[in-house]
Amino acid sequence: MQTEAFSELFPLFNAASPETLEWLLSIAVEHDYPADRAVLMEDAWGNAVYFVESGWVKVRRHAGEEVVTLAILGQGDFFGEMAILDESPRSTDVVALSQVKLLSISAQRFIQTLFKDSQLHHRMLQLMVKRLRQNNLRFQLRHQPPAIKLANTLVAFGEDYGHPSEQGTEIFNVPLKDLAEVTDVSVEEATKIMEKLESKGWIATDPHRDVLHLVNMKQLAHLAGKG
Repeated sequence: MQTEAFSELFPLFNAASPETLEWLLSIAVEHDYPADRAVLMEDAWGNAVYFVESGWVKVRRHAGEEVVTLAILGQGDFFGEMAILDESPRSTDVVALSQVKLLSISAQRFIQTLFKDSQLHHRMLQLMVKRLRQNNLRFQLRHQPPAIKLANTLVAFGEDYGHPSEQGTEIFNVPLKDLAEVTDVSVEEATKIMEKLESKGWIATDPHRDVLHLVNMKQLAHLAGKG
């Protein structure tokens, strides 16, 4: 991968110097995983930072026998950055939702790079603040109707990871259980809302490709309170 393609694929590296990009590319390790494979176990947190080159993953929390999906990440995103600064025991893991290709950079080398490149350090802080704001939004939405919460989730996926297609913005067709848990609604509520959105023509599923088309982003954003 060329440095320009690397910086375009990962927003984190937009402001990094060419020297930093070349260095990171030279030390990055590629990983390929099939769907449903655990890509990062609880005891592996803190060893490296991982970047999603293609595909989708979910971050899960374990609480006894219960497993809940906390977040869903797509192409261009990253995870593991918090754990390299925090040595407390992890209670989460990461699982591939689709076939996924990752790049990893060891924690020690990534921290060294952050200290050397102030622009990259600043960009990292910006993206971490963005995640905090997204979590705050989810907290603010907790008492909103399920349809509003689900529309917010779909719009966020489309804005962060979507690709343009003839049928609108294309994203991965996230399993309903994971979609419901990330949105903080029941699976039954998520099922009914998705069926209604599809009947309205605002979304369209392609089960053969595991793709969901956000056909009418404007209406979905309006429902989410963003329009």
